[in-house]
Amino acid sequence: EVRLVESGGGSVQPGGSLTLSCVISGFPFEKLTVGWFRQAPGKEREAVACIAISGGEKWYSNSARGRLTISSDKTTNSVTLQMNNLDPDDTAGYYCAADGHIDSAQGLALVHPNWISYWGLGTQVIVSS
Repeated sequence: EVRLVESGGGSVQPGGSLTLSCVISGFPFEKLTVGWFRQAPGKEREAVACIAISGGEKWYSNSARGRLTISSDKTTNSVTLQMNNLDPDDTAGYYCAADGHIDSAQGLALVHPNWISYWGLGTQVIVSS
């Protein structure tokens, strides 16, 4: 069974930082492309950052570029999203997703979420003063 377990969400003031972590089990980690997606109330789920574990290719959304950093750790089978300078518009549920058949970070970001094989349950991020 493939499992994706997110942690690290919470509440933070505008301008603050949070670090989200996704630990993956049940699938060869280096064969995965992994991404962080978010969904705000009333909005569609969107990709914010993705990484191809084997080659290290990364993709960022326009809103994430310069503020969010995605990284992977092959020793712990985890993917981390460092989020800095957070804005109230970043308030959303954040979900870790992975697929073993999509071999590029951009590919994972652009495919419809329904086509991605594995999802975590999500972690909430609230940015408010």
